[in-house]
Amino acid sequence: MGIALSKSPNFSEPQIFLRRNRISISQWVPVCSRLLLVSHTQGQWGRALSGTSQLSSTKDSPQPVEEKVGAFTKIIEAMGFTGPLKYSKWKIKIAALRMYTSCVEKTDFEEFFRRCQMPDTFNSWFLITLLHVWMCLVRMKQEGRSGKYMCRIIVHFMWEDVEQRGRIMGVNSYILKKNMMLMTNNFYVAILGYDEGVLSDDRGLAAALWRTFFNQKCEDPRQLELLVEYVRKQIQYLDSMNGEDLLLTGEVSWRPLVEKNPQSILKPHSPTYNDEGL
Repeated sequence: MGIALSKSPNFSEPQIFLRRNRISISQWVPVCSRLLLVSHTQGQWGRALSGTSQLSSTKDSPQPVEEKVGAFTKIIEAMGFTGPLKYSKWKIKIAALRMYTSCVEKTDFEEFFRRCQMPDTFNSWFLITLLHVWMCLVRMKQEGRSGKYMCRIIVHFMWEDVEQRGRIMGVNSYILKKNMMLMTNNFYVAILGYDEGVLSDDRGLAAALWRTFFNQKCEDPRQLELLVEYVRKQIQYLDSMNGEDLLLTGEVSWRPLVEKNPQSILKPHSPTYNDEGL
C-alpha cells in the first residue's frame, strides 16, 4: 500500500536556484559547542526495471547485531538520555557533520537535475539531499547504538542546513517556518517509504522513488530505472565501507549516477585519522 506525501513546500519568496546561489556548509555550521567549523505503479515499471534485479538488496546485506546493554543503560535511554557509546560524543558529532557534508558537497546535483529532468530549485535540492542522507542512515544503523546516535546528529545537521539556507536566500520567516514543518513531515514519511522500498524488490523501490523523489510526476520509466540502479549500487558500496572508519571519520564517497558498470563495487580507500578521530 502506497504512502502519500504531503504537498511539496513552495519556496516562492524567492525561488531558489542553486546554480546561481551556491552555499558552502562551512559558511554557517556552529558545530559541537561552537568549537569546530568545517569547510502503485509497480506493474507499469516492471519491464523497464528487470535489468536491475541482479543488484544486491538490503535483504542480502548483513543485519546489525543489537548490542547487549545493562538495565541501567536501558532505563536512562528510555528517559531520553544517551547511554555510554563506543566512542565519545564529540568524535561522533564531528564524523556526523562530515558525513552530512559529504551528502551536500560531494553529490553532483546538476547531474541529477539533468538526468531526472528536475527543476533547479530548493525543493529539488532537498529531495536529492534527503535521498543521500537516508542512505547514510541505513548504513549507520548497522553500527549499533553509536551508529544510531550518529544518525540523530546527521538529521540534526540536515535541518540546521535547510533552515540556514532558507534564511540566507531571504525566504520570508513565516513561509520558512511553514515550509520547514511541511518538509519535516515529508521527511519522516519519505524515510518510511524508502525503508519499505529498499527491503522490497526493484518494483517496490521504484514505487517509493516515484512517490517521494519524483513527487508522483515521473512519466519516463528510464529515469526510475536509473534511480533504482543508483540506490542499489550505492547502498552496496556503503556496506563495503568499514564501520569503524565511518564512526570515526564520517568520510563517504558516492558512485557516479551513470557509469559503465553499475554493478561493480570498488573497494573504498581507507580514511586516515589521528587518535582524536580528526
